[in-house]
Amino acid sequence: MAAKSFDPIHLGPITVTFAVDAEMSNGTATLSRCDVVGGAGLPVPHSHDAFEETIYGLEGMTTFTVDGESVAIGAGDTLCIRRGQVHSFMAGVEDAAFLAMATPGVFGPDYFLELADLIAAAGDGPPDPEALAQVMLRHGLTPVSPSIA
Repeated sequence: MAAKSFDPIHLGPITVTFAVDAEMSNGTATLSRCDVVGGAGLPVPHSHDAFEETIYGLEGMTTFTVDGESVAIGAGDTLCIRRGQVHSFMAGVEDAAFLAMATPGVFGPDYFLELADLIAAAGDGPPDPEALAQVMLRHGLTPVSPSIA
């Protein structure tokens, strides 16, 4: 199979670039690089029931909150987020980057492309929370109220 190239997907201060999608791995895994501007992140706590997500730190420091516990991930650090664990993340003061692998490969570029459309439609404001929740649910993510996380 020839190498496949993916365009970066820009989500405001986060850029996601896939290296492996489900088609390439026979559905066993997806792999993406996440570049996060310092101080930014995904503050929406969520879980997923259909896949594990393994994080491998590349640059900077990203703090993941997993089931209420803070886990700092720097270059060379690894974190496995099991199915059903509620999590979110924020980069430290400096820019950060990490690899994210989903196994099996049921989580791919389509989710992030839909998020990019929502962000673009919102203009300078935040995306519509109900629309965001619907995109998350469609792609196997379950949003969780911050008060529960």
